[in-house]
Amino acid sequence: MTNTTHTHPLRNAVDQLAIIKAQIAELKAQEDALKAVLINSGLSAVDSDLHRATVSECDGKEMVDWKSIALKFSPSRQLVTAHTSKGDPYFQVRVFARKS
Repeated sequence: MTNTTHTHPLRNAVDQLAIIKAQIAELKAQEDALKAVLINSGLSAVDSDLHRATVSECDGKEMVDWKSIALKFSPSRQLVTAHTSKGDPYFQVRVFARKS
């Protein structure tokens, strides 16, 4: 991949993507605020004309830190390498405001 300047014809796609990401962030903030209202209501279910929302309190996810456990046994670098896998390559697109 090569770098391009601000005159590239895809600059419109960059601006549209940035706008969409900003809208998603605003919607996510609204979603979080509405979820908080429902959680703080103390009700387990709320019905509207079109939808039903349920609120459930769930136990936290239990996770085992296998890396720390394995390191207690001082595995060799060769053993760690033999049991290490790498995922498929992928593209990542980041959008940020340009500095003037």
